[in-house]
Amino acid sequence: MVSYPQPTEKAPTARRPPSVTSRSTTTRRHRSSRSHSGGPSFRPQNEFPNFAQTGDVEIVISAEGQEKRYMLHRLILAQCSGFFEAGTSEDWSRTQAQGVAPAAAPAHGNGLSKIGEEDEDGRYAGRPALPLAPPPERCKWRYELDWGNKDDEVPMLVQKPPTPTLFGGGQPYRPPAVPSKPPPPPSNGFFRSFAAMQSAAQIPHQAPDNDLIRDYDNLFRIFYNYPPNLDPLNIAESYIQCKSLLNLADMYDALEVVGPRIDHHLLQFQSRLWKQIAKYPPSYLKLGYLARSKVIFAEALIHVVGQWPSGSNQLRNHVPEAVFDLIEDKVDELAEKKLKTEGKLFRLTLTTPRGERVTPANSYTDWLALSLFRQWLVENTSPPPPLPPKTPQASSRANANSSQQTRAQQSQQPPISSGHLYRLLFTAGSAYLPHDELKRFFKQSKAFSSSSDPSASTSTEYRREELKKFERRVDEVKVMAKEIVRPLMRSWLELDLGREGNRGLGYLTCTRVGDGDYPWE
Repeated sequence: MVSYPQPTEKAPTARRPPSVTSRSTTTRRHRSSRSHSGGPSFRPQNEFPNFAQTGDVEIVISAEGQEKRYMLHRLILAQCSGFFEAGTSEDWSRTQAQGVAPAAAPAHGNGLSKIGEEDEDGRYAGRPALPLAPPPERCKWRYELDWGNKDDEVPMLVQKPPTPTLFGGGQPYRPPAVPSKPPPPPSNGFFRSFAAMQSAAQIPHQAPDNDLIRDYDNLFRIFYNYPPNLDPLNIAESYIQCKSLLNLADMYDALEVVGPRIDHHLLQFQSRLWKQIAKYPPSYLKLGYLARSKVIFAEALIHVVGQWPSGSNQLRNHVPEAVFDLIEDKVDELAEKKLKTEGKLFRLTLTTPRGERVTPANSYTDWLALSLFRQWLVENTSPPPPLPPKTPQASSRANANSSQQTRAQQSQQPPISSGHLYRLLFTAGSAYLPHDELKRFFKQSKAFSSSSDPSASTSTEYRREELKKFERRVDEVKVMAKEIVRPLMRSWLELDLGREGNRGLGYLTCTRVGDGDYPWE
């Protein structure tokens, strides 16, 4: 009997119940970067001037139809400004330390009470969910620019209660427009940190058109250690901007923070700044005091003291009393130096080979040289004599002699200023009393007329030798006068007076401003 193998029946393949691992492969992956408020690449702004995530002080500046909003930090504002330190303190703040209470919770407590799931019997069993944590309460302050009721009032920030929202904060932050280009892919290592540093240092910012908004914007930029938007080319326009910004900083008690920035900006002009200070010393003296700039204040003070009292009307009642007292003290010191120098010049004398002072008896030519120098010094250091009073007889002849008086006034030269006088004495040489004037004076003197030599040639030779001796003695007097006025010729200015020569400043610049002379120290 032949047996055939029976075909084996195929057992039905049983499907495995879906395991946890296989089920996870079919679950939907949620994108962590999904956003519902500003597009897929939206991120709330948290940089100057709007720190939407960490800022707690809202500031609104409105002027001439323009508005600028800031969301800044109370800590930074209080450290930089005494105004904000007092306004945001617990004693003086008008806002509540706690925010507005959050929205009402559902009936079953704080959060979702149950999550519906089906149990073994097919019924829905309620399982308590985790409580929904309330949003962090952060005390916020709001400031608005108040223009007052009168036209002459200075606009100033006034604290207002923040507008409450659903989450207990101020007004909701409006996200900026989404950029058209997608953000660059993240990079690792050094290049990512370097790019982040550059982006933090350079903020794309456009200067406002309104001057007041520009000043407030520069004030807050300085608080956050960003350079202010000031004119880097035109020094006159830069001065106006710096002065306006300093006045604003003075109003909010922030000169210690703003002053160094203004000082750094103006010192970049170098020689142009020194020339501008020489033109307007009282204005830059006030600016240097507000900016706490030792260089600018000292430069302007030297010009003000040298020109005093010409700038007293611009400074009186416009600078603190300590600054005005400092100016008067420096003026008195300079006047004392000038009196001592003039006394030494008038006591200057020549001596004979025996060591005696020259007189008309022992050396007539040397005495003439000394007398001529003293006469020139008197004419240039003394004011012109007053005009004689008019009499009835003189008034009747006024019409006839008017032309002669006009010519006499035109021929009479005013005295040289003190700065030019001492610079001439320091220059010496032919800067004053030149050869022609010496020769003219010598011819008119008695030494020239008293020669009684019968021979004309001998008399001419004698006159030439006496004239040369006279000129040499005058030069000796000039050299001694140069050494006397040398201390007054010391200039403590940053301005270079080398190219100006004798036609430079008409006042002395030897005033020294030491470390203990600054009023704010």
